[in-house]
Amino acid sequence: MSFQYRQKLFDLGKIYKISEIKNYLIRNKRLTTAQLELILLKNRVPLPFSDKNLPKSLYSFKLKEKIFTNLFLTVAIFVFVFSIIVSRPYIKSVVSKVKLTYVSSEYDSNYQLKKDIIQDDLKSAEKSFSLQSKKNKNKIKVPKSNFFSLNTMTTMNLFEDLDYDLNNVRSNKKIKPIYLTQLPRDLKDIESVKVKKDIFIKIILPLIVAENDNILKDRRIFFKILNKSNNSMGEKIWLNRKFKEYKIKDKDTSELKKRMDVIPVSIAVAQAAKESGWGTSRFALEGNAMFGQWTWGGEGIVPLDKNKSQSHKILKFPILRASVKAYKNNLNTHNGYKEFRTKRSELRNNNKPIKGLDLIHLLDRYAETGAEYTLVLEKIINQNSLAEFDDISLLQAENKKEFNL
Repeated sequence: MSFQYRQKLFDLGKIYKISEIKNYLIRNKRLTTAQLELILLKNRVPLPFSDKNLPKSLYSFKLKEKIFTNLFLTVAIFVFVFSIIVSRPYIKSVVSKVKLTYVSSEYDSNYQLKKDIIQDDLKSAEKSFSLQSKKNKNKIKVPKSNFFSLNTMTTMNLFEDLDYDLNNVRSNKKIKPIYLTQLPRDLKDIESVKVKKDIFIKIILPLIVAENDNILKDRRIFFKILNKSNNSMGEKIWLNRKFKEYKIKDKDTSELKKRMDVIPVSIAVAQAAKESGWGTSRFALEGNAMFGQWTWGGEGIVPLDKNKSQSHKILKFPILRASVKAYKNNLNTHNGYKEFRTKRSELRNNNKPIKGLDLIHLLDRYAETGAEYTLVLEKIINQNSLAEFDDISLLQAENKKEFNL
């Protein structure tokens, strides 16, 4: 190597302010040309010639450096590809949620358009289904409401667009937040019992699961409050509100714990089916009354076949979900279902699942027929495999909307 080349190496050290070279010079230690080159390369300073002119030792050093660099890039690419493969199920789930949100928005934004489509669907429904027109002396009165009712055909199209299938719900144990506000007016005209039941279950199931989900959220808040030594004013107000909601006058937290709990989905669906005739009764269609609850002072529908001595009415609701909420409040507060709540609490305390078939016999006071009524409910649960819905939960989708349809 020439003196000029060696001087260039020193100049590069000064330009790039390589402290190691500076320290050697201060201590008057001589650096060989090879040492200078190694120090510069180590500090990523380009040498004043190409790799081809490098000495073998330096060329080998740079070659190893390139190999390590390429190896690092290869490993990084492999990790990236592997992470994509592993996260594929999650990505698929997110895409599904986005699709649900998109379809929800589409149905919500086309609200006015759907009103026009409904009239056409009423005609096409007669061709698509074997509808049996039945003459009824007591015509169903359409209640005045801010919501409008989809017909059966439109409802089925909606479920299909949202990929809503009961078999998937049974296997995945998840249900999408699809909330209809009223039953289809022509559901009673569907000739196929299987189709009628399928539509009814699809409508009522998300409403029941959603109310159970709200109760479970309240339970989590409740236990969080109980586990604190001091509660904030907001927590005390929340607790007092729940005492009032569950009709506990003495503010007994142990009683609130017993009452604030879910109703097995299978029981709720079976009772809704029994009390509403699978969504075809006059009370269900006129007043969204899914569970046949009586009232003596509230707004209700007068039964046509009641005795003169009876003064009750069937409680009516603005939307279906309100009926579900009232039903759950009834089972969780009425003194007639105290044994039901006690048994449910025992199951909960023993970390056992809350199943409908384990509790159904304790609802004999819901109807005048008593034990016979619970046997009918048990038969409905078994024949329609409703017990498979007891452990399903709500699919948490972003920007989920309640369909006011």
